[in-house]
Amino acid sequence: MAAKERVGSCPMDSVLRTLMGPWTSYILWILRSEGPQRFTELKRKVAGVSAKVLTERLRMLEAARLVARDYVPTIPPQVTYSLAQRGDELSPILDAINRVALKWAEEDPGPSAPPRAADGEVQASVPSRQGRESAMIHANPSERRPHAERDVSP
Repeated sequence: MAAKERVGSCPMDSVLRTLMGPWTSYILWILRSEGPQRFTELKRKVAGVSAKVLTERLRMLEAARLVARDYVPTIPPQVTYSLAQRGDELSPILDAINRVALKWAEEDPGPSAPPRAADGEVQASVPSRQGRESAMIHANPSERRPHAERDVSP
């Protein structure tokens, strides 16, 4: 059996190749934790991604049936992206990665982490970028609230 045939025959290979693209897992996480998003909202929340790359990633995720695209023919057109059934099947995995991210953030606080006293008590609150909380700090993404109602303190 040729190496190419072996790689292509492994279901895990297909899933990992889909998820490994730039910004892909983060886009899925935003849709998982924040719910359906319009393109502009998604672009704002995935800071640093270009419109071109975001469009490519969303098209690829839609083709893989991980993301659903809801088009409403209004002026201007309304396009909303959400997790499709297959994308929702990744929720337990994304939640597990989030738990690891939260644990690692506690273990290895970066330069923007709030200072802690010897007993581990947070001494000050530092808002995240642009005064908004990051989607990666949600402890429970199933408790979705509109962005304006969310606390910005860690």
